[in-house]
Amino acid sequence: MISLKQFLGIFIAASALFAAGCASNATHESTGQVIDDSAITTKVKKAIYDEPSLKVAQISVETFKSVVQLSGWVDSSAQMGTATSVARSVPGVVSVKNDLRVKY
Repeated sequence: MISLKQFLGIFIAASALFAAGCASNATHESTGQVIDDSAITTKVKKAIYDEPSLKVAQISVETFKSVVQLSGWVDSSAQMGTATSVARSVPGVVSVKNDLRVKY
């Protein structure tokens, strides 16, 4: 039988390991961040879809730690700017990386 001290020691060690496993670092997100980023991605995609001047099928959206990355093809540099503005206007977006390309 383990004592209360041993139990508490094991419990604290297990809690620390669990917390470390859920923490984020430079290349990995915590579970909460993944959920938040998924919601941001969905909101940005909807905002782009709702913008009549943009073709949603040609714009991909990814989010990592609230930074949105746009990639794909647009018909003009004006559409590039519109996509960036639309993405920036979504609540929760910290910044936007625009990797869109104009197709010629």
